[in-house]
Amino acid sequence: MSKKALYLLGIALTIILGTFLYVKFCCNCSMEAPAADTEKVPTVAVKDNNFVPFILNGSGINFRTNDNLKFLKNSAALIVPVGDSVAIGIENLKAFLISNPKQKVTITGYATSDETNTTKFENLGLARANDVKNYFVSKGLSGAQFDTKGEIIDKWKTNLDTLLGPADYKFETADTTAVGSDEWSILKEKINADPLILHFNTNKSSDNLSAVEKQKVADIAKYMEHVKDASVLIVGHTDDVGNRDANVVLGQKRAAFSKDYLAKNGIDASRITTESKGPDEPAGENTTAEGKANNRRTVITIK
Repeated sequence: MSKKALYLLGIALTIILGTFLYVKFCCNCSMEAPAADTEKVPTVAVKDNNFVPFILNGSGINFRTNDNLKFLKNSAALIVPVGDSVAIGIENLKAFLISNPKQKVTITGYATSDETNTTKFENLGLARANDVKNYFVSKGLSGAQFDTKGEIIDKWKTNLDTLLGPADYKFETADTTAVGSDEWSILKEKINADPLILHFNTNKSSDNLSAVEKQKVADIAKYMEHVKDASVLIVGHTDDVGNRDANVVLGQKRAAFSKDYLAKNGIDASRITTESKGPDEPAGENTTAEGKANNRRTVITIK
């Protein structure tokens, strides 16, 4: 083969090798760059949405911040201190409610279905709503301007074991609040038609209430909060075992125990009256164990 042919062959091989190396390395680099940019998008989106905003939105108030109140899983205790922006929102709410004394706010607290309720409230959501209310009151807001509700839901936004802002706030106009007399009359009738009755073992007291009984306590507290001239009457009763005078004293002790329980659950003790009927008004026959158990009780109504 001539030198000229070898020279041309070398040039051809150089071009082929150069083309191969360009396609293998340079082209792949230029193709991978857009893919890397694309992968960043969902990461940024998740970070931007990793909050539940604290919103106060009613006629005359509109506040929003991406920070919020927080609760640990299975806990009804608000995590304090709260963030600075939330604290500003609470101060705005305080000023708004002072300027609008007839304004009402319903706090709805939430809990997930897999959480455990160890409180004396009907559900953990209601317990959280009441803790938020108590925190607001500690900051100078009027407790009389708040109602509380609780709901159980399947899921809520969390950060590890912390629930982010499991509460919302509904503002009611003054006109809506003014229509309240019928509502409270209906609630009083409901309470007294099926009163809260706490039963006691012989010479023993217990505050281990059922869910139904806890709801009745919540209803009484709600009524007392809104009807300022109302009072609670607690009547203690006993079975007929032993001396009558001693049983009257025992009935009074049971009434006092029930009063203390209600006071710990938000009802002003000065608005609770107690008395004892001893064995004089039995609910069941004292000749049977079941009847005696029914007679060892306190009956709680609205006066």
